[in-house]
Amino acid sequence: MASKQLKEFTHEEVAQHNKEGNLWIIVDSRVYDVSKFANLHPGGAAVLLVDPIAGKDATNAFFGLHRQEVLHRPQYARLQIGTIKGKEPQIKPLAADELSRVPYAEPSWLSPGFSSPYYGESHRRFQKAMRKFVNEVVLPDATRCEENGKRISQEVVEKLGEMNIIGMRLGPGKHLKGKTLLGGVITPEEFDHFHELIVNAELSRCGTRGYMDGLLAGDVIGLPPVLNFGSPELQAKIVPDVLGGRKFICLAISEAFAGSDVGGMQTYAYKDGNEWVISGTKKWITNGSFADYFTVGCKTDNGYTVILVPRSDELSTKPIKTAYSATAGTAFVTFDKVRVPLANTLGKEGKGMSVILSNFNHERWMILTMSLSTQRLIVEECLKWSQQRQAFGKPLSSQAVIRAKLAQMIARIESAQSWLENVTHQMNNMSYAEQADKIAGTIALLKQYVTSTGRATAEDAAQIFGGRSVTQSGMGKLVENYHRTSPYDAILGGAEDVMGDLGVRQALRKMPKNARL
Repeated sequence: MASKQLKEFTHEEVAQHNKEGNLWIIVDSRVYDVSKFANLHPGGAAVLLVDPIAGKDATNAFFGLHRQEVLHRPQYARLQIGTIKGKEPQIKPLAADELSRVPYAEPSWLSPGFSSPYYGESHRRFQKAMRKFVNEVVLPDATRCEENGKRISQEVVEKLGEMNIIGMRLGPGKHLKGKTLLGGVITPEEFDHFHELIVNAELSRCGTRGYMDGLLAGDVIGLPPVLNFGSPELQAKIVPDVLGGRKFICLAISEAFAGSDVGGMQTYAYKDGNEWVISGTKKWITNGSFADYFTVGCKTDNGYTVILVPRSDELSTKPIKTAYSATAGTAFVTFDKVRVPLANTLGKEGKGMSVILSNFNHERWMILTMSLSTQRLIVEECLKWSQQRQAFGKPLSSQAVIRAKLAQMIARIESAQSWLENVTHQMNNMSYAEQADKIAGTIALLKQYVTSTGRATAEDAAQIFGGRSVTQSGMGKLVENYHRTSPYDAILGGAEDVMGDLGVRQALRKMPKNARL
């Protein structure tokens, strides 16, 4: 179908169309005929018929009430009949792979004129391709599922598998050998933890916290124990299907009896011939509603043991309603004498606590990278809003109290980014065992810092956006989502107070015996 021919008008010509049934407005040099639409307007026709709007340039009024994406929705874009003669629209959406030009909206390594010792050309190529993929493939699905609560679409899952994004979220390793990463933008040999950080950061820019967990977070935390502690036969059976998006896995540790206190687990497994028989419950299990496999922490006669449990008739799941979207698949899991082969044991029998604890560092690092990226997105939202929102006849940014809040928000994300990049650099240069010994406490402290500053930023953002911050659509929709869901990051993977205590205890353990004032 041929595109509609747009005409050019002068301001004087537009001004003649200022009555009910004959109503035009100007938004960013674009002329819209809203004569028929006026009665359908959510705020009523009267909003469009007032003197500063009808037949006039309504750009400031429009952007005080609507996000620019509204203009590009088909049902509204078709209302455009022309442009103002000699003028060009100034407010344009970014291309799918384009960087934001808002100060502090991007980490400094992505800002023009800035350099970094941590990132090279392969990281820049990778980030550009990852942002394009997220905006074109993930974001539309994220927006839909966050609202309707449905599981991530299988079409998106298959594309994640095709691009090997599921595998890349597990970090560098043998599981990526021979794979084509993100269409060949980089090789498995090039891939490091900074590339993985980019994956997490770009996904989090969707601003849909429930969907971010629904985006197969269960794979990220449930598959590593299979990769690191499962038998070759078990790995061959499970890993390809999970990395390809054909099967789903989750980590089942938390119980009503045991959250941060992992040792309080009561799910019990005993041997019967060549099988484990498992009974008990798990709670708040991410992706549990749709998982095919469960990496389960169990109490056994000689300690704790981790066992891979396939879904069966004796294993049931039911959704748990939480503050974020049901798309995360958060579940209560019941094991009613579930039988699985002894060959499904991950690691040594009775040594499950080491399997569980070794998994925590990467999980916490993943959580805080995504939390920080979303926090940066909220800072960008606040900087934009402070400029376009008019209050008391001036932009919000003219108020010193608003600028003070923005200063604190910027300081939080920039300090956390520097700490995160230092930790990520250490991960690139340490073995798995060295990370557990040297930076487990550091990662715990960093998680505590990022999540606590995140909630402070959520509160500041809510004050800046006012009533819009408690509305799930419109201008403040991302702030509302973040304000409602930022506490998740402070709890999942270990509560803040526990993280802080862990970091300090590890530091005290390494104190020199002869250290004195």
